[in-house]
Amino acid sequence: MRLCRGARKAWRSAVLDIYTIIFLALAVFIFVRLRSVLGQRTGRERPPYDPYSRDTARPPQPASDKVVPLPERPVSPPAASPVDEAPPAYRWEGVAQEGSATAAALDEIARIEPDFDARHFLTGARAAYEMIVTAFAAGDRRALKDLLAKDVYDGFVSAIADRESRRETMESRFVAVEQAELQDVTVRDRSAQLTVRFVSKLISVTRGPDGAVVDGSPDTVADVTDVWTFARDLGTRDPNWKLVATEAAQ
Repeated sequence: MRLCRGARKAWRSAVLDIYTIIFLALAVFIFVRLRSVLGQRTGRERPPYDPYSRDTARPPQPASDKVVPLPERPVSPPAASPVDEAPPAYRWEGVAQEGSATAAALDEIARIEPDFDARHFLTGARAAYEMIVTAFAAGDRRALKDLLAKDVYDGFVSAIADRESRRETMESRFVAVEQAELQDVTVRDRSAQLTVRFVSKLISVTRGPDGAVVDGSPDTVADVTDVWTFARDLGTRDPNWKLVATEAAQ
């Protein structure tokens, strides 16, 4: 049996209304379920992290056994205000006796070169003493040439050449330089000579071509006293003192 056109239209409208109601009911059901799961607060929610807020702490990170906490940086105490130190009563104190000929010669050097410091000179003389003894043992002619006056250099080189002709080797090692004491000072025609007495402990050994010991000992520390004289022309641009004389003290 065929439905008339009006009946078919009414039937389609009824069908659409039923589907609309079903979809609406389904949407309401889904909304209610989602709200029951996501829309409630338990009181334990973590507030959002704001990296630009000073009042919001960074969320805690899980601890790791590979991280070692650094100690807090100690607070440095405030620097003490500088205290003016009183100048020494005597310029050459600890170097030369007041009123002595040595002190007078040092005064003459300081008159020509106001920046002269006797203590600084003794520090440099100590260093030069160690360098020269070590360079002589090693046969280092280049190092010796800048530290020795020509006649002293020639004597050192001659001794090195004699040792080499015998195919001997020398080893010298300082244990300590215990004393570097100013013993004499002379100034003549703007040329100064300062004599220093060195007291040191030294291990020195000379070996033959076969390695056998021919002088000294590799295991014995010897007490050595040397008296060396250094010289330079005052008032010149060359600040270097050179060794001009050596002697072994008795």
